[in-house]
Amino acid sequence: MASHRKPRQRPLSGGSVRTTAATLALAGAATATAFEGTSQADPQPTPSQVTSEVDRLYEEAEAATERYNGAKEQADEAERALTGLREETARRTEQLNTARSALGTLAASQYRSGSLGTAVQLAMAPDPQEYLSQASFVARAGDRNAAGITTVRRRLDEVGKLREQAAGHLAALRSRQEELARHKSVIEDKLDRAKRLLAKLTAEERAAYEAQGPGGSPAAPKSSTPPPPPADGSRAANAVAFAYGAIGKPYVWGATGPGSFDCSGLTQAAWRSAGVSLPRTTYTQINAGRRVSRDQLAPGDLVFFYSGVTHVGLYVGNGQMIHAPRPGSTVRLAPIDSMPWAGASRPS
Repeated sequence: MASHRKPRQRPLSGGSVRTTAATLALAGAATATAFEGTSQADPQPTPSQVTSEVDRLYEEAEAATERYNGAKEQADEAERALTGLREETARRTEQLNTARSALGTLAASQYRSGSLGTAVQLAMAPDPQEYLSQASFVARAGDRNAAGITTVRRRLDEVGKLREQAAGHLAALRSRQEELARHKSVIEDKLDRAKRLLAKLTAEERAAYEAQGPGGSPAAPKSSTPPPPPADGSRAANAVAFAYGAIGKPYVWGATGPGSFDCSGLTQAAWRSAGVSLPRTTYTQINAGRRVSRDQLAPGDLVFFYSGVTHVGLYVGNGQMIHAPRPGSTVRLAPIDSMPWAGASRPS
C-alpha cells in the first residue's frame, strides 16, 4: 500500500538563506523609485518633474528660513537681555562690595576695641546671606550697625535676584540656539537636495529655470514696462526706492542686507530705510500694519504668498512687486500673480 504522507521539507541551508535574502534585496532595489536615487530600470525624471520638485524644496526651505528668522530674533533678544542683566549684576555686586567694605571697616574698629560685635561677625562670615537670614539680627545689632547691615542684606538680595533672572535668560538663549540649529539643518538639507536635482538638468535647462519665478512664472511681465518708483517723499515711496536699489542683489537665506537678502529681510530693510520698524518674519510682518485687499494695493504695501504666509514681496504698482525669490536667484521684479496669494498689509 502506497504511503499518503507528505514528503518532509528540507530546511534551508545557510547558503540558501543568504541567496534568497540577496534576491529579495535586489528585487526591492529594482522597484524603488526616487528623484535622487533611481535604479537602472527607472526612467530619469523629466526637466519639468525636476523643476517642480525643486520648487517644492525651495518653498519648504523658505518656510524653514522664516522659522529660523523668528528663532534668531528671539535668540538676539535673549542675548541682549542677558548682557544687560550681567552688566547690572556687576554694578550691583560692586555696590555690595562697597557696602561690605564699609561694614568691614566698622568691624575692624570693633575688633581693635575688643568688641567682637555683629558687624565683625558679618564681615568674617563665610556665607553672609545665611548669617543675615538669622532671626532678629538687626535687634542684636546696635543702632550704629543696623543701617550698614540692612544695606548689605538689600544688596545681596538684589544680586541674587539678578543672577536668577540671568540664569533664566541664559536657558532661553540656549533653547533658541538649539532651535536655530534644527532649522538650519532642515534648510541646508533641502537646499542640498535641490542642488543635486538641478545638477540633473542641462546648462540651458538650469538657465531657463533660474530666469523664471517660483512655480515657472516669468520673472517680470512681458506686456508692460516696470513702473517707476514713486517720488512723492512719502515713507512708502522711500521703501519702494530702496527695493529698486536692491534689484540684482543675491538671495541668501537669513540675510537682511545690505549686500544680500531673503524675502522678509528685503521688506524689513526697505521699510527700515523709510524709518519704519518691521518685525523679522513673514508671519509677523503680515500683522504689522493695516490689512488691505488685493484691489486696494498701493506702492509700498507688503504682499504675502502661500497658505503658510511663507513669502513676501514689496508691491510697486501695475500688478508687480520686488522680491527676493529663492536661493540661487537675485532680487527682481515679478508679477504678484506668480504665486498663491495669501494677503497684504500696509505698514504705518
